[in-house]
Amino acid sequence: MAPERPPRPVTRLRRLIPALLALAWLALGAFAGPYAGKLSEVASNDGSAFLPSSAESTEVNELRAAFDETDAVPAIIVAERDGGLDAADLDYLESASAALAALPFNAGPPIPPQLSDGADPEAAQMIVLIGAGAEASDAVEEIRSVLEDGRPDGLDVLVTGQAAFGADLGAAFGGVDGLLLLVAAAVVAVILALVYRSPLLPVLVLLSCGFALAAASAAVYVLADAGVIDLNGQSQGILSILVFGAATDYALLLVARFREELGAGADRFGAVRRALRATIEPIAASAGTVVLGVLCLLFSQLESNRGLGPVAAIGIGASFLAATTFLPAVLALFGRAAFWPRRTGAERAGSRLWSGVAALVRRRPRAVWLTTAAGLVIAAAFMTQLKADGTTQTEVFLTDVDSVAGQEVLAEHFDAGSGAPAVIVADAGSLDAVLAAAEVDGVAEASAKTDASGRVVEADGLVEVEAVLEDAPDSDAAMATVERLREAVHAVDGANALVGGPTAIQLDTLTVSERDRTVIIPIVLAVILLVLMLLLRSILAPLLLTATVVLSFGATMGVSALVFNHLFGFPGADPTVVLFGFVFLVALGIDYNIFLMTRVREESARLGTRAGTLRGLVATGGVITSAGVVLAATFSALAVLPILFLAQIAFVVAFGVLLDTVIVRSLLVPALTFDIGKAVWWPSRLSRVRPLSRE
Repeated sequence: MAPERPPRPVTRLRRLIPALLALAWLALGAFAGPYAGKLSEVASNDGSAFLPSSAESTEVNELRAAFDETDAVPAIIVAERDGGLDAADLDYLESASAALAALPFNAGPPIPPQLSDGADPEAAQMIVLIGAGAEASDAVEEIRSVLEDGRPDGLDVLVTGQAAFGADLGAAFGGVDGLLLLVAAAVVAVILALVYRSPLLPVLVLLSCGFALAAASAAVYVLADAGVIDLNGQSQGILSILVFGAATDYALLLVARFREELGAGADRFGAVRRALRATIEPIAASAGTVVLGVLCLLFSQLESNRGLGPVAAIGIGASFLAATTFLPAVLALFGRAAFWPRRTGAERAGSRLWSGVAALVRRRPRAVWLTTAAGLVIAAAFMTQLKADGTTQTEVFLTDVDSVAGQEVLAEHFDAGSGAPAVIVADAGSLDAVLAAAEVDGVAEASAKTDASGRVVEADGLVEVEAVLEDAPDSDAAMATVERLREAVHAVDGANALVGGPTAIQLDTLTVSERDRTVIIPIVLAVILLVLMLLLRSILAPLLLTATVVLSFGATMGVSALVFNHLFGFPGADPTVVLFGFVFLVALGIDYNIFLMTRVREESARLGTRAGTLRGLVATGGVITSAGVVLAATFSALAVLPILFLAQIAFVVAFGVLLDTVIVRSLLVPALTFDIGKAVWWPSRLSRVRPLSRE
């Protein structure tokens, strides 16, 4: 008997490379994993920091530096008792004021208790200025702790104001590191278990997602810590969801082709090689499209939007790397065992469902695309009912928080804007004229800032005027007042007056958001259209695909308007919801068209466009539907955070992705392609080449 030959070097190398790749990712995961839980340390939720330097409220903040007040953030304490405050309440307020004055973060002595009007005042307010260098959320927590000490029974004491809103917002985003990741991972695990009916394969895919998130989190942490990009709670939450959704989508496409190759008789190494070769183009095109789409947010003037662009791009890049290196490596190592207990290759080439859909498209292509297009147009018509002109700060939260309740009490008993006045900075010589001009509707009182002796404070030839607003500082009425105030003081000759403050910041943010929506949406469309033209080597097909995705977006926003207004009862939406919804839906919706049309193009070269369309639809139907369900489910996980914006984005993207997957990609695009025939590839060679089978 001849001695057994030692393994050939090529065979050993085929096994060594996947093992080394898997070990490299394990090491990277061990090093980078902790950064996913540390992103909150470098995230900021301060809206004023996100405005461009050209915004008027930003200019006011910079000019106020001369008065040494720029970084002081007000926390407003409001106490209320039905029927009127009693002597014990007043004693408590005096002792609480003294205790608050002793806290180390005070930018100055707390403003003493101020009672509401009436013979038997029912409420009192105090203002604490939190100085620079103090963490506002920690300071608010300490203030609330101090106020609990000795509080009389029946006296409601709440902390509101700019500092409290920021603290409550930070607490709401506290679930990003824990609850959101847990829900997203659980959703993906359940769906993968249902798709694969295997205990091992979902684990491998989840590991790929986890390593991608670890790598992305480490990169984002380093860049945010260095001040290169801005990170906030919204971007942090979207990063986690986007990585899980995208990495799973790419994994589904690769695994489906790997199983197909194993079923055709290839060994595990050959199957991985062929699967990767067949899917690398659509996966890379998909990732590249989303990356370019989100990077269009760099054209935004809001730093929060600009920051999301590179954050999301890093997440997609990490997902692509993990799906095309780690996952192929472990598939090569496990081979058919990854699908245990199912037998690979026993599956039919196309399910009965997708064969039926393809038969419908073949029999009635024009009726199919006309019907689906008409349905989408009808849904899109309701987009005009979407109230996307901004919401108040108190409407941001979906749960009850102290800062909102305190603002409501404040508005009931005092001038609602007393704790957050509009700030006017003007030349000192024009003070009297500016004070006179500031007496517009909606301003309760306006006064110049004075020192302890009552003299007007001047700095660099400037004076500061505080205009107390009658309405809550985050309300539409307050923003309208600031617009009138700006118009009035700008008209004062030689004053060079500018209006800032919390309400002005919100107004400027809304204005910039509307500008961003108008500018960025056409840029995203142009970029994606160009990518599709390069990928499909055609002009007509990319135009049709882009049009279908835009129509799908319009239908999604129309349905969202109906759901937000009549089912959920939302008060409105920020313009950013439309912008983010468009960027994600168009970029991610094109993904599924890319997955479909690259396979259709591959089959069309062999079978002809019409036969290739049907074959591509059957071959990709199951995997693309699974990918859409995963992405929709992961984005739905954003709704676990009690923030209005994230709940709306969760619904918009989840519904839109399902609409793209089930209607646009399954019916509209295949029916259009089948009806047009080979001309859809114009002007590429495919539109002229005679296929092997009749067109």
